[in-house]
Amino acid sequence: MTSAIAIDSPATNTSGLNWVNSFAALGPDFYTELQPTPLPAPYWVGKSRALARELGLEDHWLESADTLEALTGNRLLPGSGPLASVYSGHQFGVWAGQLGDGRALLLGEIDSPSGPQEMQLKGAGQTPYSRMGDGRAVLRSSIREFLCSEAMHGLGIPTTRALCVTGSDAPVRREEIETAAVVTRTAPSFIRFGHFEHFSYTGQHAQLKALADYVIDRFYPACREAPQPYAALLEAVSERTAHLMAAWQAVGFCHGVMNTDNMSILGLTMDYGPFQFLDAFDPGHICNHSDAQGRYAYNRQPNMAYWNLFCLGQALLPLIGEQELALAALEPYKTQFPEALYARMRGKLGLADERPEDKALVDDCFKLLAAGKTDYSIFWRRLNGFTPQSGHEPVRDLFFDRESFNAWALQYSERLAGVDAELRAGLMHRNNPKFVLRNHLGEEAIRAAKLKDFSGVDTLLALLQSPCEEHPGHDSFAGFPPDWASSIEISCSS
Repeated sequence: MTSAIAIDSPATNTSGLNWVNSFAALGPDFYTELQPTPLPAPYWVGKSRALARELGLEDHWLESADTLEALTGNRLLPGSGPLASVYSGHQFGVWAGQLGDGRALLLGEIDSPSGPQEMQLKGAGQTPYSRMGDGRAVLRSSIREFLCSEAMHGLGIPTTRALCVTGSDAPVRREEIETAAVVTRTAPSFIRFGHFEHFSYTGQHAQLKALADYVIDRFYPACREAPQPYAALLEAVSERTAHLMAAWQAVGFCHGVMNTDNMSILGLTMDYGPFQFLDAFDPGHICNHSDAQGRYAYNRQPNMAYWNLFCLGQALLPLIGEQELALAALEPYKTQFPEALYARMRGKLGLADERPEDKALVDDCFKLLAAGKTDYSIFWRRLNGFTPQSGHEPVRDLFFDRESFNAWALQYSERLAGVDAELRAGLMHRNNPKFVLRNHLGEEAIRAAKLKDFSGVDTLLALLQSPCEEHPGHDSFAGFPPDWASSIEISCSS
């Protein structure tokens, strides 16, 4: 790898970025200041102009050579203050000790029309927390993260965002030699459960309190008025996490590596690695080839989220004081997750109101899909055209066991009695995407990008940013996966 290139002088601030950098104000116990490691001859791979507009960036900013260099780590954005934060965490259920931003640099926090947003470069070189790693990201994984970040936002699921990907032909060794890339990520905050675990496990309770106070004052101000603000913080995070898990399960998203250092204190989806959207509906599906025990299988994600929240509760215990208060703060997760999941599933079924029989209708639907290993996204999209009067053939054709489908279809038809057809159609259109980032679609875009053809990245981005629209002429992106898709192996290095 090339790392001897000098960082140029700061880029011209033509974007009008106004830096706040509130995390840096916490002090050096929380991070190490350092410069990114430059990459030679960078080039654009993908850009989210939609996110750029939300950040208040001028259209020409993402076209300039200065910006390309800055977002590759070759020069500094005026007002930024690059740093790598320290955190710890449990990885696959085992305490891993100190971790930290091993290949990510927080440039700082900008003031935007949508509120303060941190800007981070992933793949910008080694940090004190790289743990023998090279600090780099490769083109393959960077494209996957870029596309999935924006896809999740398009689906209405809380997530970190991705502004762009830049590439370089600098070699990076993984299982084989690949080329380097840098993703520019944004979020209100990248603080993780692991940040709290770090200061709690190392006995740095003053820093733990400073971090908790920062998070409360900046993101959860209502907790400050509670009798026990830190228990209230844990409860608020539990509630956000419950709603996030419901969103993942409803859309068929598998994260693949739900370690505590990959869990956002704001209830955002973050750190996209071996993720996958389900093809065939298999509740026990394991998307991460490195997860031999299936700890993070699709149907285990809700319980793993609760396990991670329990770890967060342990980390906050020095501030909460009483174990009973911490346990009570976790209780809302147990009720809010199923409530949120069934609410989302009612939306997918086009049901605006809740009735006692809805739980059985949803549960029976999941059983039907699992028994037939039915394509999850295609089933829900085709269901948009289901009516009690139709023959249901487009949906029925997805099942070998027609009789089981017929029984469920009768159950669903009876539930639709009296339901406003136009209201139902609108709900289903908004909740049943036509386009999701299937592994084979990402793989095809990556293969082309390795040959410097980035049109596949651009096309997928456009489809995934408005996934429920029809996008005429692009039906092939919403079809069944090819046979070779099942052979794609995604691991933690992805």
